[in-house]
Amino acid sequence: MFSHPQQGIAQDDVVKLRQAAGAYLRSLREAAGLSQRNLAKAVGIEHYTFISQIESGRGRVPPAQMADWAAALGVSSREFAINLMRYYDPLTFELIFTEEVVGKLLAGGTAKSTDNAQDLEARIAKLETLLAGR
Repeated sequence: MFSHPQQGIAQDDVVKLRQAAGAYLRSLREAAGLSQRNLAKAVGIEHYTFISQIESGRGRVPPAQMADWAAALGVSSREFAINLMRYYDPLTFELIFTEEVVGKLLAGGTAKSTDNAQDLEARIAKLETLLAGR
């Protein structure tokens, strides 16, 4: 059964996370030299006001469009997805990633399967337990 990725988080915290995600997206857009209108066109969104809504924390980047957004903003799709997961699905993010692994992924490296294997197995088991209880 699917549950909302931010279920179990206080509503005030969800708002703050979405606003932080919006600030992250705005900084990427500005660094890429794009207006909201230009970004909307680049990712195939008809109304540029949707970009404004996301940047102000009132919306989310649609998961099916993350690769398009990353390309338009000039960042790797992996880095983009990991960063957005921090904001959009923080509980799962914390269960999956250790700071060391995230640092390697965002630095363009790869996480070795032997890196903290026992820790990752424990985190996966905890996630499975949480999901089974829903």
